[in-house]
Amino acid sequence: MADWDDLRIFLAVARGESLSRAGRVLKLDAATVGRRIARFEEALGARLFTRSPQGYLLTDEGGRLVAHAQAIETEVERARDAVSGSSEGITGQVRIGAPDGAANYLLPQVVAEIVAQNPALEVQIVALPRVFSLTKREADMVIAVSKPEQGRVIAQKITDYRLHLVASRAYLAKAPPLNTLADLPAHRVIGYIPDMIFDRELDYLSDLGIEHPPVASNSVSVQLNLIRQGAGVGVVHDFALPAVPGLRRILTAEFSLTRAFHLIRHADDRRVPRVERFAAALVSGLRREVARLETLAE
Repeated sequence: MADWDDLRIFLAVARGESLSRAGRVLKLDAATVGRRIARFEEALGARLFTRSPQGYLLTDEGGRLVAHAQAIETEVERARDAVSGSSEGITGQVRIGAPDGAANYLLPQVVAEIVAQNPALEVQIVALPRVFSLTKREADMVIAVSKPEQGRVIAQKITDYRLHLVASRAYLAKAPPLNTLADLPAHRVIGYIPDMIFDRELDYLSDLGIEHPPVASNSVSVQLNLIRQGAGVGVVHDFALPAVPGLRRILTAEFSLTRAFHLIRHADDRRVPRVERFAAALVSGLRREVARLETLAE
């Protein structure tokens, strides 16, 4: 019979796909994790992982165990919530995965407000331009620009946001005229590296007929700083503009995009009150902050 500690170690290895990564999460050395997994497999009479140079990958038996282990993990979380109660506010650790635009220009102020009201809460923000795996628990919840099309997840729309063409005042003062979209070919356009666009909703330039921007980055923040330095013109979130003085929106009557942020969570987490309360505070804060910043950008 497996106990929770065995299952906790099993889940960490399943998600990290290596003993060392699991050890860092569990605060155990890799050798100890390896011994625990070997004893667990022996007790169950089943091989849970295949070992290879690529790491520890789940066998069919291990894959079947994951769902049961995650359900027990959820019940353990609920039990902890029940014991701690709500008098201390939201407690424990929550990790948020987010694209770097939201992570840099929205989450800091929203999270700051939440942790000020919940001093026992620990929040980690993982800002990476890619899709996160909730199954591997790379994050407890993810802010995404597209709803997932598969998987046992909850998808909640947070809010719409707007994007416009932007340039620095210094650039516009010395650049060729830019009065209509027809003038755009005479200007250097900054955007995403085409083969590193991880979500179709981030393909802002195809509507302008631009397939390969001459200056590009996989980071929104880098693009914004390139524009600030006068390297060219780019498509920028309205909510980011108040943080970067010296930039202004251009051709707003001819070009405007609307996208949406969604909060994605594992389906089991809706049964964990702590996560539910944090998600509600996060969504509410993000809606207010996008509305406030977009008003300032006008």
